Amino acid sequence: MPILIVLMFLLGTELTRDSFTAVARKPVALILGTIGQIVLLPLVAFAVAKILTLPPVFFMGLVLIACCPGGSSSNAFSMLAKGDVALSVALTAISSVVTLFTLPVIMQATALYVSNEANVTIELPVGKLLMQNLALMFVPMLLGVIFRRTMPRHAAATNRLLSKAAFPALML
Repeated sequence: MPILIVLMFLLGTELTRDSFTAVARKPVALILGTIGQIVLLPLVAFAVAKILTLPPVFFMGLVLIACCPGGSSSNAFSMLAKGDVALSVALTAISSVVTLFTLPVIMQATALYVSNEANVTIELPVGKLLMQNLALMFVPMLLGVIFRRTMPRHAAATNRLLSKAAFPALML
């Protein structure tokens, strides 16, 4: 969890008004990317889990992984590949915020399906998950945005440091 909090803070320090202005000029890529991350990936994971008749824990795990946002490492890969970093940051930011709400709902629906299919009871505390997501993801991201706006030089230095450590820390 501490890595996730740091990554969300790092993401917040990367967000600028210019990033979103540039992406707003080409909304089709943003809309398609968001639909792909929020809708298609969970549906594909659900279908794969069903086709493979995965046990409940693996079924839930596969769908859970598919529901998770890309994360800040995708921004680093976009930069290394000389891709559209602003689009990557915008997709990461939007999917991070949207999944605060969609992840618990999708996982609740998946748990109900798995419970019915496997004759087991799986209950997810959706309200608690929403609050936990807000605390672990949205608050650090918001703090990163505030840090960047109030202390841009310190935020840039912190961003450089955290960016170098984020991917290895995530891998560990």
